[in-house]
Amino acid sequence: MSVPGDPLAEARALAEARGRAAELAERRLADARADTRSLAQQNEKLNTTLREARESLLGLRAQLEALSNPPQAHGVVVGVAEDGLVDVSVGGRVLRVAVGPDVGDGLAVGASVLLNEAMMLVGLGPSPVQLDVVVVKDVLADGRLLVAGGGDDEQLVSAASGAAGAQAGASVAVDRRAGIALSVVERTEVNDLLLDEVPDVDYTDIGGLGGQIEQIRDAVELPFLHRDLYARYRLPAPKGVLLYGPPGCGKTMIAKAVANSLAEQVGGGVGSHFLNIKGPELLNKYVGETERQIRVIFATAREHAADGRPVIVFFDEMDSLFRTRGSGVSSDMESTVVPQLLSEIDGVEGLSNVIIIGATNREDLIDPAILRPGRLDVKIKLDRPDAVAAGEILGKYLTVETPLNLGAPRHPGERRDLPDAEVTEQAREAAEECRRALIEATVEVLYAETDDNRFLEVTYASGDREVLYVKDFVSGAMLANVVGRAKKAAIKEVLAGGPDGVRLEHLLSACADEIAENEDLPNTTNPDDWARISGRKGERITFMRTLRGGRQVNP
Repeated sequence: MSVPGDPLAEARALAEARGRAAELAERRLADARADTRSLAQQNEKLNTTLREARESLLGLRAQLEALSNPPQAHGVVVGVAEDGLVDVSVGGRVLRVAVGPDVGDGLAVGASVLLNEAMMLVGLGPSPVQLDVVVVKDVLADGRLLVAGGGDDEQLVSAASGAAGAQAGASVAVDRRAGIALSVVERTEVNDLLLDEVPDVDYTDIGGLGGQIEQIRDAVELPFLHRDLYARYRLPAPKGVLLYGPPGCGKTMIAKAVANSLAEQVGGGVGSHFLNIKGPELLNKYVGETERQIRVIFATAREHAADGRPVIVFFDEMDSLFRTRGSGVSSDMESTVVPQLLSEIDGVEGLSNVIIIGATNREDLIDPAILRPGRLDVKIKLDRPDAVAAGEILGKYLTVETPLNLGAPRHPGERRDLPDAEVTEQAREAAEECRRALIEATVEVLYAETDDNRFLEVTYASGDREVLYVKDFVSGAMLANVVGRAKKAAIKEVLAGGPDGVRLEHLLSACADEIAENEDLPNTTNPDDWARISGRKGERITFMRTLRGGRQVNP
C-alpha cells in the first residue's frame, strides 16, 4: 500500500508509464516498417508496369513508322554518270537518279540497289531472285554479249563485272529488262562430262588385240608424228575412228591407250587432252539442251587444240546418242542431235588436232551419215578373243609377280649345293613354266567344244540351228574376272592357314563360277537384239534355248 507523497511509489508509477509508452512506440514503429515494405513492393510493381508500357509503346511506334514508310523500288545499275548520278533500270525503265549520302561511292554496273519514293538511290538491295540463263553466241568488240535463250530468241546485253570474260558457248545469268549479263553460270553437268585428263593405260596393258592396235595407231598417231609427209602427199588426217564389237573386248581401253601414247610422242612433250564423253549422261529432257552440250564439248576441244596438242574426244556408248534418224527405235531426239554432231564435224570451224573416237556395241543403230567416209573414216572391229588371244589376255593379269603355288620340288637335295644365283634362276624358270601351264590349262578348259561347254542353241530365220559354246562368249573382261576370282580364292586359302599362291584348282573353279554366273544373261525378251549386242551378227535369230539349264527364249 503506497503512502501519499511516497517518492518510491511515484517513481515506480512513472517507470511503468514510460514502459507502456515505449511498447506503444515499438508497435507503431513495426507498423510503419510493414507499411514501408508494402509501399516499396507496390512501387516496384509500378516501375515494372511502366517499363513494359514504355517498351510496348516503342514497339508500336516502330511498327507505325514501318507502316508509314513508302515502298522502295528495286533497280539495277546500268551506268554511272560523270556528275555522280547513276543510271538505274527500274521495271524496264532506265532512270538517272541521285545517290543518297549514306550509300557511299563505288557503285558498279550490275549492282542491285533500292530507290525511295523520290527515286533517290538510298541503299544496296538484295541479289535478284529470278534471272534468265542464256548462252553466249558471240562477244562483240566493245565487250557486249550476243546471247540466245529458248528457240531463236537473241538479245544484245552488256556484261557486268561478274560476266566479264565470258566466251562463246558459256552460260550467263541475264536480267532481260535491264539488258545486263550479271554472272557466268557454271554448268556442272557439262563439266562432269569433260574429263580433261590423260589416262594411264598403255598398249602393253592390252592383250590379244595386236592387229587392231596397229590399225588405230596408223589412223591416229601417224598424222601427228609425220605431219610433213601427210602434207606432202596431200593426205588429210582421219577425223574419227569407230571401235565396235561385243562388250568387254577392249574398246574403251584402246581409246585410253591412244590418248596416253599421243601424250608421250606428240607435241614436244606438252602432252594431249582426253575428253571422255559419257554418252547417256548427255541426254536431257529439255529441248535443245543436249545439242548445247555437244557444242560446248567441241568448243572445249577446239580451245585445247589451238596450241597444237592433240585432243581425243571419246564418245562411249555412241549408239545411245546418235541413232538412225526416222528409225522409230527411240524418240525423235536424234533428228536434231545427229545434225548437231555432223555440223560440228563438217562445219566452217575446223577440227584441227581433234580426233573423234566412238565406241559402241550396236554399230547398226548409228546413223549412216556419221559412219560415212570423211567423218568416222576408220572402222575397227574388236571381236571376241580366240584361244591365242585369250592366252595373251590371261598373261596380262596372271603376271610373273603373281604368287603361284609351284608345289614341293621333286628332288630337294639337288638344289642344296647350287649357288644362290642359280637357285634363283631355277626358281624364276619354274615360276614362268608354271604360269604358262596355268594359262594353257585355263584356255583349254574355256575353249573346249565339249558337252559341258555347250551354252546355247539358236535357231535362225531360215530354220538352221547352231550350237554355241562357252568360247563363243569369252571376252577380255570375262578373262580378267576369272583371274580375279582365282586370286581371291588363293587369298582366302592363305587366311585359312593353307598354302600360298594361285594354283590350277583356283583357276578351274573360277572358270566354272564365271560360266555359271553368265547362264541367265541370254534370258531376254528379244533374242535377236541380245545376239547383236553379243557380237552375233548375220541372219536374224528367231528362237534360242539355253543348254546349261534347259530354258528357252522365244522372240
